Amino acid sequence: MSRTNFDMLLQAGCHFGHLHRKWNPAMAPYIYTERNGIHIIDLHKTVAKIDEAAEALKQIARSGKKILFVATKKQIKDTVAQKATDVNMPYVIERWPGGMLTNFPTIRKAVKKMANIDKLMNDGTYANLSKRELLQISRQRAKLEKNLGSIADLTRLPSAIFVVDVLKEAIAVKEANRLGIPVFGIVDTNSNPKNIDFVIPANDDAKDSVEVILNACCAAIAEGLQERKVEKADEAAAQAQAEGGEDKPRRARKARKDAPKAPAEAAEAMAEAAAPAAEEAPAEA
Repeated sequence: MSRTNFDMLLQAGCHFGHLHRKWNPAMAPYIYTERNGIHIIDLHKTVAKIDEAAEALKQIARSGKKILFVATKKQIKDTVAQKATDVNMPYVIERWPGGMLTNFPTIRKAVKKMANIDKLMNDGTYANLSKRELLQISRQRAKLEKNLGSIADLTRLPSAIFVVDVLKEAIAVKEANRLGIPVFGIVDTNSNPKNIDFVIPANDDAKDSVEVILNACCAAIAEGLQERKVEKADEAAAQAQAEGGEDKPRRARKARKDAPKAPAEAAEAMAEAAAPAAEEAPAEA
């Protein structure tokens, strides 16, 4: 079942590309026509590509892996942040920290530094510092939060990145390509789709265009997460049932082991009862 349809994309303006003079020839397969000097994207191909990308994103989420959303454009970064937060995925909406993927351990150190500042502030270590020193530390903490707060829970490299405007986020795409991390990207007519694993040809400037695509992709991610939750619950139930099943034979073996003792104890009791009678008989004679 398609997650989007032609009319939804048309209404959101996903078909509007860039001026003809700004186009990238590599996008020719995704261009339907040219009108008033502006390229028009073939939305039939966009629908198919969205469905393809959504299915792949669903499988990644179902396996419990993380997808990093990247969008630093002013007009769409808040939308991306909201959609990523809804599905509990990390995101970058401020300046891309160079080496975030290729030099990930250094980025993790910066995140740990942020957590360490919080710890020292809460336990009173900074209580004796001057106002100026506290202000400097607070500013440093705010800067770290702004740039890295959204990836604080990203303890390992993401399994995929979702990029809005692959031209603007070229550094992120290069780092992902270098590490072999799959790239999902909304690609406009002025961009090169060559290094994008899952190309979604569409207008990457309009907020409505980006939002309708993100809605479809994030809905697929949410489905994957829900299926993973159901699978885990089923596995836990099956494991509990298996453990209960193992206890039954164990109890049966214990019962069989204890069973022979009962007759033996009864025989001993009978022998003890008979002994005094046997001793008293000769005395009477």
